[in-house]
Amino acid sequence: METALHPDVAALACLLGNWSGQGEGHYPTIDPFAYREEISFSHAGKPFLAYRQATVRVDTGLPAHAEMGYLRGAGPGRVELVMAHPTGVAEVAEGTVEVTAGGLVVRLQSTSVTGTATAKEVRSIERSLAVAGDLLSYDLSMAAVGEALQHHLHAELRRMA
Repeated sequence: METALHPDVAALACLLGNWSGQGEGHYPTIDPFAYREEISFSHAGKPFLAYRQATVRVDTGLPAHAEMGYLRGAGPGRVELVMAHPTGVAEVAEGTVEVTAGGLVVRLQSTSVTGTATAKEVRSIERSLAVAGDLLSYDLSMAAVGEALQHHLHAELRRMA
């Protein structure tokens, strides 16, 4: 028996499923890089979607980054993100969700970023995510390690069958 999607996250329904694709990253403190990525969004009938992400470097084939968290409905047109990174960083963000003809657009700004004693310093993160049919694209900007807020990642993923 399939669990019904909670009404608080109904606007996010087109995110559900598994996505696979490629992206590229750059930042003043590192060399540019390309990566393969898989993302999944799932639900259990609660007012949130569970999110899992993992990347692999294209040049080495080695794991690069992963994230786990929850995307929460926060009222009409509003969304919240609670995220954990294995690098010792925890992120809370709030923003908007706009339903479009073929999908949606989500824009998030961190309201709190904290880290363990050994984590690299991250002061803020901004994410924009768009779904158009079976294409999910996103951009991520961050202010970290003494650098001002600037673009860091862009990726395009396709829905997996």
